[in-house]
Amino acid sequence: MTRSPIYVAIDTPDIARAREIAARVRNHVGGIKLGLEFFSAHGQAGVREMAALDLPVFLDLKLHDIPNTVAKAVQALASLKPAILTVHAAGGLAMMEDAKAAAPVGTKVVAVTVLTSLDGNDLDSIGVAPDTHAQVERLTLLARQAGLDGVVCSGNEVKAARKLWPQGFFVVPGIRPADGNGHADQKRVMTPRQALDQGASILVIGRPITQAEDPDQAARAIEATL
Repeated sequence: MTRSPIYVAIDTPDIARAREIAARVRNHVGGIKLGLEFFSAHGQAGVREMAALDLPVFLDLKLHDIPNTVAKAVQALASLKPAILTVHAAGGLAMMEDAKAAAPVGTKVVAVTVLTSLDGNDLDSIGVAPDTHAQVERLTLLARQAGLDGVVCSGNEVKAARKLWPQGFFVVPGIRPADGNGHADQKRVMTPRQALDQGASILVIGRPITQAEDPDQAARAIEATL
């Protein structure tokens, strides 16, 4: 993962569109992120088809279940050899330990801390202390204890998370270019340059690239700010 820190989020059930976007931006991104929408539509065959474009694949399935189930799910995905795979830190220490143990060599297993679509009010509504910063710090330490490779957190918390885990791998979604229009369903966002300066390892960028009139130009413009 020494290429561009940009991973473009290609969350679409249209595999032809997914291939088109990936092919157009492949020289200006470090990899592609495939999430639940894509995986639900196309499964492992779709992931293999996208991997044939020779870009690292971030498989963002946010696995969250009892430890044995998550471990078996990771084993079932092992033949895909994703560069990055996500689980939910809220699944607990044992679940994260088992997920990492089941992952293939070379796959970074990272734990989602607090979704960028959530804020303090959302946490309070589900019975969690309404402090996103403190929750990210707590789950970052738990992921480190579990032996994972890193965490997913917003740019607002990545500096504090990296301070707790200097050697960790930090995935930052909720990235919007400075001239971007709107945040959509993201509540905690940051520009690409700001996120890198705060300690991000990779940046997950979706709609600003995938919904641009020219995805390649959009990716190049973002890359030029880094």
